[in-house]
Amino acid sequence: MCRLLGYVGEPVSLDTFLIDPDHSLVAQSYQPKEMTAGLINADGFGMGWYVPASDQPPYRYRNSLPIWNDPNFGELCRYITSGNFLACIRSATLGQSLQLSNCQPFRERQLLGIHNGFIDNFHQTLYRPMRDCLSDERYQNIEGTTDSEHILALIYETLAQNPGQTHVNALTQSLDQIKTWAKTYEIRVSLNIVLSDGQSMTVSRFAYPDPPPSLYWLDVSHPVKGVLVASEPLDADDQMKSNFGSYWQTIPPNSLLMINPMREVATHVL
Repeated sequence: MCRLLGYVGEPVSLDTFLIDPDHSLVAQSYQPKEMTAGLINADGFGMGWYVPASDQPPYRYRNSLPIWNDPNFGELCRYITSGNFLACIRSATLGQSLQLSNCQPFRERQLLGIHNGFIDNFHQTLYRPMRDCLSDERYQNIEGTTDSEHILALIYETLAQNPGQTHVNALTQSLDQIKTWAKTYEIRVSLNIVLSDGQSMTVSRFAYPDPPPSLYWLDVSHPVKGVLVASEPLDADDQMKSNFGSYWQTIPPNSLLMINPMREVATHVL
């Protein structure tokens, strides 16, 4: 069970949210509070970011080391400034390889996506049905072995097959398809996903048939204005009041959260 973070707002140094908070992703890697499976997140990490006022595809930095063991991570976070970025620390499913290609985020042209959750017995159940839905190009672009990469590939495929479709519709359609498969194969799926295009983010907190993992959002007013999404609040105490100027709010189970370029937040029940 991984831990993830997404930000949309005024440009800010990445260390502001990824390193500096008392319960940052670095702290969550060795002492998470709300994981329902696993104890630590030491199986790699990654971050992806968009350059302000640029139409360049998003950049990524990933490593199969634990986040606390990478000497470059802190330097990069202090150097990079962005108004739209994602990050994820990994707790690998038993039997999955500790390799760079299995570290998130996963990229498709201007899109970045991260996933926290699982598909039960993925390679024995939904591996083949999901790959059968992909175009040759997207099939061949899969580099790793994780359910997460296949889930994001399915979402990217849904968008490619339906030009003009919104991210909300594509994510909803993909979640519905995976839920249908889960019922057929009588398995559990857990699908907390953050999808970004550099301007906005679409977020799901979803699982079947069990409750989904924790996921929160925060209206940031200090030191910049923006919106944060995180698996766990970044503040060390158990209060929902944040040092960033507002209260952490739980994303309702089995729902979508949409953050538009104006940083307006809306929810949609699935």
